[in-house]
Amino acid sequence: MSSGLFALLDDVAALAKVAAAALDDAAAQATKAGAKAAGIVIDDAAVTPRYAVGFAAERELPIIGKIALGSLKNKLLFLLPAALVLSLVAPWAITPLLMAGGAYLCFEGFEKVYELVVPHADHDEAAGEGGADILDARQLEDQKIAGAIKTDFILSAEIMAITLAGITASSFWMQALVLAVVGLGMTVLVYGVVALIVKADDAGVALARSSLLPIRLIGRGLVNGMPPFLKVLSAVGTAAMLWVGGGIIIHGLAGYGLAGIEHAIHGVAVAVGQVWPALTGVLEWLTTAAASAVFGLVVGGLCLVGMHFIVEPVLKARRGDAAKVAGAAAKRH
Repeated sequence: MSSGLFALLDDVAALAKVAAAALDDAAAQATKAGAKAAGIVIDDAAVTPRYAVGFAAERELPIIGKIALGSLKNKLLFLLPAALVLSLVAPWAITPLLMAGGAYLCFEGFEKVYELVVPHADHDEAAGEGGADILDARQLEDQKIAGAIKTDFILSAEIMAITLAGITASSFWMQALVLAVVGLGMTVLVYGVVALIVKADDAGVALARSSLLPIRLIGRGLVNGMPPFLKVLSAVGTAAMLWVGGGIIIHGLAGYGLAGIEHAIHGVAVAVGQVWPALTGVLEWLTTAAASAVFGLVVGGLCLVGMHFIVEPVLKARRGDAAKVAGAAAKRH
């Protein structure tokens, strides 16, 4: 009996060692794969705070929390299973799907820029009518959250795709575990940073009440500096949509043998980086991001034209045909 018990304990210890080794391997691969997606994390952190701008202070953290929960659902409930299934049955579909998501980001970014340059007439009419058509606070909050989660879906898809490409394990369950660890870690990192950003002004108010002059000055600096900082960050978020979306499409085109744009941008970035050797990496990244954003702006403009002059007329015509059919059917009855 005792020998059987010891044998069982030995088996349990062996299984524990295997599990620990697997967890160590998963952690190492998650760290390695997550590092490759760090650029998307920066973009995600830049995009998200603008969705909490303009709301009451007590609603900022709840809004960020809802967006973070939506982001986690995006990664774990939708993108993780989809990535694993596609990698098994249709790996060729991952790139075009990512490019479609990139085009959506370009469209969103271009629309923001277009609205800034050419305000929509309906906005002006709403303001002239005393705001009769303006959404109430709850509806506006829900709309902002839905928009943020939709945008996060594209950025999260890029994170998960980059992570999957960096996983060396062949085991299905190890891939799933690494994707889950990266998805959870990235969400906590991004939205933790976002929460700190949007609540920095409240921290400044608390510091400004201190009896110590240096702390009061820091607090006042935070209070006065956060509104313009958030505006700048909102602009960076719009730019991030364009450079991430443009970058996804450029990289996808290169994967299909159309690498001319990517090579041209890389050549320009290298040339700019040589201007100031001490900041080569920074200058190359900024040049690549700027070129990708310009490309994304062009793609977004083409998407906007396509939506307004091709897709919307077709949908309108179909709705008209459906209404005629329904009207004819009503007359017969």
